[in-house]
Amino acid sequence: MELYKTINIDKSMYNRKGKTFSQVLEELDPSTNYKNTSLEKLDAFGRQLKRFDIKVSGAQSDMVEKFFQTSSSAALFPEYVSRAIKLGMEYADALPDITATVTKIDGMDYRSIVSDPDDDTKSLKVVSEGAFLPQTTIKTQENLVKLLKRGRMLVSTYEALRFQRLDLFTVTLKQIGAYIARTQLADAVNVLVKGDGNSNAAKVIDAATSGTLKYTDLVKLWTELTPYELNTLLVPTALMEKILAMPEMQDSQATLDFHGTGRMITPMGAKLIHVPTLDSDKIVGIDKTCALEMVQAGDVLVDYDKLIDRQLERATVSVISGFAKLFNDASVVLKV
Repeated sequence: MELYKTINIDKSMYNRKGKTFSQVLEELDPSTNYKNTSLEKLDAFGRQLKRFDIKVSGAQSDMVEKFFQTSSSAALFPEYVSRAIKLGMEYADALPDITATVTKIDGMDYRSIVSDPDDDTKSLKVVSEGAFLPQTTIKTQENLVKLLKRGRMLVSTYEALRFQRLDLFTVTLKQIGAYIARTQLADAVNVLVKGDGNSNAAKVIDAATSGTLKYTDLVKLWTELTPYELNTLLVPTALMEKILAMPEMQDSQATLDFHGTGRMITPMGAKLIHVPTLDSDKIVGIDKTCALEMVQAGDVLVDYDKLIDRQLERATVSVISGFAKLFNDASVVLKV
């Protein structure tokens, strides 16, 4: 027989400043207390699902109405929704491949820092004895990071959902998360290309022949990023097809590797990321280790009041995030 800590769970646990619902649960029921037990792989939220015998996945998953047996179990429902959204975001999330760091803030105002060295200070020169060392200036940006709210509204009724399996409902929620992730990617790429409002739009270079993409153009993009490393290419659909059709991408060894492992050869070893929203005549080359900062204001936001009270007709799910350029020269746009 499993022993679960009985916790009085209510909607106020979603409104603790600086803490998520899961963090509040962990404080009340620390996972360290379950070491060397059958529950040690579960966090506090997972243990509460066990406590109320709610199965959220698998062929034998429960129906939505199982959450609403008691007021305490109903208070778990918004966290289930939030986690399903996050799973979908993680599945479709390309942001880890283009962001150097993620900054979480508790508020809506944030200024990033900038240190854009010129060509003279990018190389560490020999300093004579007694001479002053060259300086690197770090300062805050003039303008705040623009934070955008992205999300979806759940439009349904409890009666329509109550007898649906949670496994099926999770699929829908994960797809909402995927939509949010793709929109955030579009926001990030827009900042890389146009800047974050601090006069730091990316440098634009032209292909050798307008309207034509050749391998030599990608080599030029690679050299323009020096001394930064070209490790990521953001490519729209039409130009992605052209890159993959290049003779340099189709040698026999590359074909064998692709058929055997699913890994395709990429220009200069850079990772190709498909960005359908990018202008069809642009490719963005970046050094993902220092080009972009992601700023998140809080966690996934849900209308916990409405979800707990089974008022799904107008319940919203959203995230607030923004992006700031770090080293401006770490991103370059190739115009084809």
